[in-house]
Amino acid sequence: MGGGVAPLGAVDVSRVEAPVTMKAYMMCVFAAFGGIFFGYDSGYISGVMGMKFFIETIEGPGATALPASKMSLITSILSAGTFFGALIAGDLADWLGRRTTVILGCLVFIVGVVLQTASSSLGLLVAGRLVAGFGVGFVSAVIILYMSEIAPRKVRGAIVSGYQFCVCLGLLLASCVDYGTQNRTDSGSYRIPIALQMAWALILAGGLFCLPESPRFFVKKGKLDQATKALASLRDQPFDSQYVVDELNEIVANLEYEMSLIPHDHYFQTWTNCFRGSIWEGASYLRRTILGTSMQMMQQWTGVNFVFYFGTTFFQQLGTIDNPFLISLITTLVNVCSTPISFWSMERLGRRPLMIWGAVGMCICQFIVAIIGTVLEGNDVATKVMIAFICIYIFFFATTWGPGAWVVIGEIYPLPIRAKGVALSTASNWLWNCIIAVITPYMVDKERGNLGAKVFFIWGGLCGLCLTYAYFLIPETKGLTLEQVDQMLQETTARTSSRWVPHTTFAAEMGMEKNVHGHIEHPGDASDSV
Repeated sequence: MGGGVAPLGAVDVSRVEAPVTMKAYMMCVFAAFGGIFFGYDSGYISGVMGMKFFIETIEGPGATALPASKMSLITSILSAGTFFGALIAGDLADWLGRRTTVILGCLVFIVGVVLQTASSSLGLLVAGRLVAGFGVGFVSAVIILYMSEIAPRKVRGAIVSGYQFCVCLGLLLASCVDYGTQNRTDSGSYRIPIALQMAWALILAGGLFCLPESPRFFVKKGKLDQATKALASLRDQPFDSQYVVDELNEIVANLEYEMSLIPHDHYFQTWTNCFRGSIWEGASYLRRTILGTSMQMMQQWTGVNFVFYFGTTFFQQLGTIDNPFLISLITTLVNVCSTPISFWSMERLGRRPLMIWGAVGMCICQFIVAIIGTVLEGNDVATKVMIAFICIYIFFFATTWGPGAWVVIGEIYPLPIRAKGVALSTASNWLWNCIIAVITPYMVDKERGNLGAKVFFIWGGLCGLCLTYAYFLIPETKGLTLEQVDQMLQETTARTSSRWVPHTTFAAEMGMEKNVHGHIEHPGDASDSV
């Protein structure tokens, strides 16, 4: 889309996608269900590690708490598995398809859950969480890719935000189950929360069998007839609908344009393409990869998983709370109730302002918690105020950075590297998730760092960095097709992106307005053969 841009008004850019129907909307919404077992698997472990029976099972009779080293291992091993699972999923999504990879991830996840449920020692539990992590990595990377590719542009932000809502719902369900089984005096106290995860995987895998594959995957493979059928099904339109023809034209033209810019001779180039170009060029593949991976890093730096992974044990350490399980349940409930606001705000206000103001709100709340917890340590009223501001902080996260980071990474990559770009971004999320899970117990453990509430000084400072990052680097992608996002990144900067409007199409630029069939000469890409 370099120099020759069509005159404004010469192309009807509004006809690149069919109107949204209820059937099309509900098909896309179901895919967001994948967030439930991602959230549940992340959330149940906090309560389990505080259960008396579980602690004695791992440490022996009379033990009252797990040592920091074992808490760190149990929590972080899942993230280690998801890191590698997400990277592997980048290849599988291009080889097998987006939908098939998610279903495969569900099956791997179930195997890991079975191992965890059968465990009565640390070794098998850790092995099970590692295997389950691979499955979560498959799903968390590819479900975002799948939803971004099948969702209509006008509701894409809301639908991908629905994924984050399902993550929050999974966290809430985990907290409820933990709360209900915490006082059991048998292995059911921890085995019931673990085993219940299988239900979410079975529901997602079963539902995806009824949904079509991503049409953009079929286009990438050169299977235009199948792409047409999938797109017509997703948009609830007949095969010969002009809307379907126009949208497929644009997808194919954008792919051909992007493929003309990069080599695709062998497997390793499909990965190295993610790092092509200059970091100073807003549309370069390297810049987009850095943007996606660093955004997921920043999301973890907000410190939200400290609350959800170690909230129960942190509230226990405050010493003034009678039921820390109940407080963890309340913080999770705030997360769930706040996230649906993003369904509206993500499309109404846009991605960029939400990320900027969300960072401001989180930063202020965390410094307030840190200051109160340091100055008035052990004070009952101060503890209640801290909990209130932790809940407000979670509100800001749940309505901004929580869904926003997932929405944006699904939109910024062009089709030739989209699967691998989203995989790298998701792997970055899990890498930093793992790092935080490893180091946090040592930071707050009374025999180690003993930071207590002072840890929120760290999270507040990092949220200040998130604010700077959002202002200078996060573009506005609201209301654009994935192909228009590609064009926008070539023609504007993050700070001016909100003023950009579509003025031409890839199909018009490449003379493909009428018919796409026969244009693609490359069946798939080099990732088909190693």
